[in-house]
Amino acid sequence: MTYFSNLYQTIKLGILFYNCELPEKFVPLEKKSILIRIFRGKRKKNKTFSNVLESLGPSYIKLGQFLATRPDIIGREQANELSFLQDNLPTFNKDISIGIIESEFNTKVEDVYDEFGDAIAAASIAQVHRALINKEQKVAVKILRPSVDRKFKKDFEYFYFIADLFEKINPELKRLKFKDSIMTMQRSVQMEMDLRFEAAAISEISNNMQTDDEYVVPRVFWEKTTKKILTIEWIDGISIKDRDLLIKNGFNLKELARIVIQSFLTQALRNGFFHADMHQGNLLVNTDGKLVILDFGIMGRLGEKEQNFLAEILWGLITKNYKRAAEIHFEAGYVPKDQRLDEFSQALRAIGEPLTGKKANDISMANVLTQLFEVTEQFQMETRPELLLLQKTMVVTEGVARDLDPDLNMWDIAKPVVSKWMEEKISPEKKIKKTIEDISKFGSAINDLPELIHSAKIANENFHKILDAKDKNREKQNFFMKSFFWIITLFILLSSIIILLD
Repeated sequence: MTYFSNLYQTIKLGILFYNCELPEKFVPLEKKSILIRIFRGKRKKNKTFSNVLESLGPSYIKLGQFLATRPDIIGREQANELSFLQDNLPTFNKDISIGIIESEFNTKVEDVYDEFGDAIAAASIAQVHRALINKEQKVAVKILRPSVDRKFKKDFEYFYFIADLFEKINPELKRLKFKDSIMTMQRSVQMEMDLRFEAAAISEISNNMQTDDEYVVPRVFWEKTTKKILTIEWIDGISIKDRDLLIKNGFNLKELARIVIQSFLTQALRNGFFHADMHQGNLLVNTDGKLVILDFGIMGRLGEKEQNFLAEILWGLITKNYKRAAEIHFEAGYVPKDQRLDEFSQALRAIGEPLTGKKANDISMANVLTQLFEVTEQFQMETRPELLLLQKTMVVTEGVARDLDPDLNMWDIAKPVVSKWMEEKISPEKKIKKTIEDISKFGSAINDLPELIHSAKIANENFHKILDAKDKNREKQNFFMKSFFWIITLFILLSSIIILLD
């Protein structure tokens, strides 16, 4: 029955998507469909791809947000459009929220919050209420939607079905690992549906912050946080999308654009842990002019390997050392061994050379990263979710910043953060320093060698003493056992003789 319901769902979706402007990368799928070829002339493209996804509900909005990280699947233009897809949904009844609170804490809502207000915002997974604790502390209370897990589970089962269908229609699509990608998205959504993970993300971001950082995150109230409820500090501020109000309050929009970009790069490059959903709805500006970041449901993480990889790649593009940049891809194992290094170097040159002679404010770092990941299709590179999430977030963040400052000079803004990052990761000075540290460690080890040898010698002697003692104990045990055996034997013989004599 599930199979037929999936087919029915596919037909319904086919009708919806038939009347929208499909991503350029989906055109080959059209050609393989007889029905689409028959009715192609009648199609009315009156909706965008993102419009249709938005109309289908929460799971499809999440799918669209995820596809924004996959320009290799849907194309760069559609990926950019989907990057700004937001899931603003109607709120559910306040009484339902109160019921969840009382169930989670096993007490009346008045015992948890001094005041509990109506919902002020709602998304696909949760909604937010304003509340009060400790009589004066304003807080935001995020509450999970009831039965949201069952809805997402059902939709993800269908996503796996459609991914399998696509791969059967076009086996070449297996390289894109649709099912693995859906599994990654599902795992991310499952984490979003446990609000304790979001609380932990806020805590980690907070611990990573330094005194000169120009962004702030809310404080978590762990004693009022559960799997279904997250209670955080309420921070007043102006939405970053309200340009007129920001100007009215004396804020410099160019300066705010700089703070947005540098805050993101600091998280990603310095800390390796970044907010991966920095759209306008999640950003405020407080009275001190600092960026307030909200909603930590989607986070990105870069390991040292990925950080070094990106540093080398960007450095290679900046210095026009395309061969070295290509070698890094091969050394990292991102490009299959059966591909040609010189051809991949040529592809990177095609990305880097057009930047020559352009004004800095005409160069988009997000577009450079997007082009970089587009070559994955040509060179059969496997999907790197952590890098694609970084690229998607860069597209969104740069879009937010350019809305504040249309003449944004991306490279000048990024330079302080990126330069410091590159210096720490790959600069000659850093490598020399590391070599000196290694030599110093080796020298210390050489100086300590006599003492280590002496310690080892003593340990060896003690070990043999223990063995000798064990051997002596074993000999004693054997002597006593033999003596005991002969005594028993002699006792039996004597007893036998006495019995015979009697």
